[in-house]
Amino acid sequence: MNIILHQPEIPANTGNIGRTCAATGTSLHLIEPLGFRITEKDLKRAGMDYWDQLDVTRYMNFGELKARHPGARIWMATTKARRAYTEVSYSPGDFLMFGRESAGIPEELLVDYEETCIRIPMLPQIRSLNLSNSVAIVLYEALRQQNFSQLQREGTLHQLSWKTPK
Repeated sequence: MNIILHQPEIPANTGNIGRTCAATGTSLHLIEPLGFRITEKDLKRAGMDYWDQLDVTRYMNFGELKARHPGARIWMATTKARRAYTEVSYSPGDFLMFGRESAGIPEELLVDYEETCIRIPMLPQIRSLNLSNSVAIVLYEALRQQNFSQLQREGTLHQLSWKTPK
Protein backbone atom coordinates (compact mmCIF):
# COMPACT_ATOMS: atom_id res chain seq x y z
CA MET A 1 0.00 0.00 0.00
CA ASN A 2 0.97 3.63 -0.36
CA ILE A 3 0.13 6.70 1.73
CA ILE A 4 0.28 10.15 0.14
CA LEU A 5 0.39 13.23 2.33
CA HIS A 6 -0.39 16.36 0.33
CA GLN A 7 1.47 19.29 1.90
CA PRO A 8 1.46 18.09 5.53
CA GLU A 9 1.98 20.83 8.09
CA ILE A 10 2.56 19.21 11.49
CA PRO A 11 5.75 17.18 11.97
CA ALA A 12 4.35 15.02 14.79
CA ASN A 13 1.48 13.85 12.56
CA THR A 14 3.86 12.95 9.75
CA GLY A 15 6.12 11.16 12.24
CA ASN A 16 3.19 9.11 13.57
CA ILE A 17 2.11 8.29 10.02
CA GLY A 18 5.68 7.30 9.15
CA ARG A 19 5.71 4.90 12.09
CA THR A 20 2.40 3.37 10.98
CA CYS A 21 3.78 3.00 7.46
CA ALA A 22 6.96 1.34 8.74
CA ALA A 23 4.90 -1.08 10.87
CA THR A 24 2.77 -2.12 7.90
CA GLY A 25 5.31 -2.09 5.07
CA THR A 26 3.50 0.84 3.48
CA SER A 27 5.35 3.41 1.37
CA LEU A 28 5.01 7.08 2.33
CA HIS A 29 4.82 9.77 -0.36
CA LEU A 30 5.19 13.42 0.67
CA ILE A 31 4.08 16.21 -1.64
CA GLU A 32 5.77 19.59 -1.13
CA PRO A 33 5.69 22.05 0.36
CA LEU A 34 6.05 20.51 3.78
CA GLY A 35 5.27 22.65 6.82
CA PHE A 36 8.48 21.45 8.51
CA ARG A 37 11.98 20.15 7.82
CA ILE A 38 12.32 16.39 7.47
CA THR A 39 15.08 16.55 10.12
CA GLU A 40 12.92 18.12 12.85
CA LYS A 41 13.00 16.57 16.32
CA ASP A 42 9.20 16.32 16.53
CA LEU A 43 9.09 14.29 13.34
CA LYS A 44 11.77 11.89 14.49
CA ARG A 45 10.38 11.64 18.03
CA ALA A 46 6.94 10.64 16.73
CA GLY A 47 8.45 8.19 14.25
CA MET A 48 10.87 6.98 16.92
CA ASP A 49 13.62 4.76 15.62
CA TYR A 50 11.54 3.49 12.69
CA TRP A 51 12.20 6.36 10.29
CA ASP A 52 15.23 4.60 8.75
CA GLN A 53 13.01 1.57 7.98
CA LEU A 54 10.52 3.71 6.09
CA ASP A 55 10.23 3.84 2.30
CA VAL A 56 9.63 7.59 1.84
CA THR A 57 9.62 9.62 -1.37
CA ARG A 58 9.21 13.39 -1.79
CA TYR A 59 7.61 15.13 -4.75
CA MET A 60 7.56 18.79 -5.75
CA ASN A 61 3.84 18.62 -6.60
CA PHE A 62 0.94 16.27 -7.31
CA GLY A 63 1.74 16.28 -11.03
CA GLU A 64 5.18 14.82 -10.35
CA LEU A 65 3.66 12.03 -8.26
CA LYS A 66 1.20 11.19 -11.06
CA ALA A 67 3.97 11.22 -13.65
CA ARG A 68 6.12 8.84 -11.60
CA HIS A 69 3.17 6.50 -10.90
CA PRO A 70 1.08 6.45 -14.10
CA GLY A 71 -2.09 4.42 -13.78
CA ALA A 72 -1.98 4.42 -9.97
CA ARG A 73 -5.37 4.14 -8.30
CA ILE A 74 -5.56 7.00 -5.82
CA TRP A 75 -8.20 7.04 -3.09
CA MET A 76 -8.65 10.59 -1.79
CA ALA A 77 -9.76 10.85 1.82
CA THR A 78 -11.89 13.94 2.29
CA THR A 79 -14.79 15.09 4.43
CA LYS A 80 -16.45 16.17 1.18
CA ALA A 81 -16.79 12.62 -0.25
CA ARG A 82 -20.15 10.94 -0.76
CA ARG A 83 -19.19 7.43 0.35
CA ALA A 84 -17.46 5.89 3.32
CA TYR A 85 -14.01 4.36 3.23
CA THR A 86 -15.60 0.99 4.11
CA GLU A 87 -17.76 0.98 0.98
CA VAL A 88 -14.91 0.45 -1.49
CA SER A 89 -12.54 -2.40 -2.33
CA TYR A 90 -8.83 -1.72 -1.98
CA SER A 91 -6.08 -3.57 -3.81
CA PRO A 92 -2.38 -4.01 -3.05
CA GLY A 93 -0.48 -1.08 -4.50
CA ASP A 94 -3.34 1.39 -4.13
CA PHE A 95 -2.54 4.92 -2.97
CA LEU A 96 -4.44 6.51 -0.08
CA MET A 97 -4.15 10.29 -0.19
CA PHE A 98 -4.70 12.71 2.68
CA GLY A 99 -4.56 16.50 2.63
CA ARG A 100 -2.91 18.99 4.89
CA GLU A 101 -4.21 19.46 8.40
CA SER A 102 -5.64 22.97 7.92
CA ALA A 103 -7.36 22.57 4.56
CA GLY A 104 -7.49 18.97 3.34
CA ILE A 105 -6.99 18.03 -0.31
CA PRO A 106 -7.59 20.96 -2.70
CA GLU A 107 -10.96 20.77 -4.42
CA GLU A 108 -9.23 21.23 -7.80
CA LEU A 109 -7.78 17.75 -7.28
CA LEU A 110 -10.91 16.21 -5.75
CA VAL A 111 -13.14 16.95 -8.76
CA ASP A 112 -10.88 14.83 -10.98
CA TYR A 113 -11.14 11.90 -8.55
CA GLU A 114 -14.85 11.92 -7.71
CA GLU A 115 -15.16 8.13 -8.06
CA THR A 116 -12.30 7.47 -5.64
CA CYS A 117 -13.10 10.06 -2.97
CA ILE A 118 -13.82 8.46 0.40
CA ARG A 119 -14.71 9.73 3.85
CA ILE A 120 -14.65 8.60 7.45
CA PRO A 121 -18.17 8.98 8.89
CA MET A 122 -18.45 11.37 11.84
CA LEU A 123 -20.89 13.78 13.43
CA PRO A 124 -21.74 16.75 11.16
CA GLN A 125 -20.63 19.40 13.65
CA ILE A 126 -17.06 18.00 13.71
CA ARG A 127 -14.79 19.41 11.00
CA SER A 128 -12.33 16.52 10.77
CA LEU A 129 -10.29 13.92 12.62
CA ASN A 130 -6.59 14.14 13.38
CA LEU A 131 -4.54 13.36 10.27
CA SER A 132 -2.52 10.50 11.73
CA ASN A 133 -5.69 8.90 13.13
CA SER A 134 -7.40 9.20 9.75
CA VAL A 135 -4.49 7.54 7.97
CA ALA A 136 -4.49 4.65 10.45
CA ILE A 137 -8.26 4.12 10.16
CA VAL A 138 -8.30 3.95 6.35
CA LEU A 139 -5.00 2.10 5.96
CA TYR A 140 -6.00 -0.66 8.38
CA GLU A 141 -9.33 -1.12 6.57
CA ALA A 142 -7.44 -1.54 3.30
CA LEU A 143 -5.05 -4.00 4.96
CA ARG A 144 -7.96 -5.88 6.59
CA GLN A 145 -9.55 -6.33 3.16
CA GLN A 146 -6.26 -7.93 2.06
CA ASN A 147 -6.31 -10.25 5.09
CA PHE A 148 -3.34 -8.39 6.59
CA SER A 149 -1.11 -10.06 4.01
CA GLN A 150 2.50 -10.35 5.20
CA LEU A 151 1.76 -8.77 8.59
CA GLN A 152 2.29 -10.62 11.83
CA ARG A 153 -1.16 -11.49 13.14
CA GLU A 154 -0.25 -13.05 16.49
CA GLY A 155 1.86 -11.80 19.34
CA THR A 156 3.66 -13.58 22.15
CA LEU A 157 4.16 -12.72 25.78
CA HIS A 158 7.73 -11.91 26.80
CA GLN A 159 7.85 -13.43 30.27
CA LEU A 160 4.70 -15.53 30.67
CA SER A 161 2.68 -17.90 28.51
CA TRP A 162 -0.94 -17.71 27.47
CA LYS A 163 -3.11 -20.06 29.56
CA THR A 164 -5.08 -21.45 26.64
CA PRO A 165 -2.98 -23.30 24.03
CA LYS A 166 -3.84 -22.48 20.48
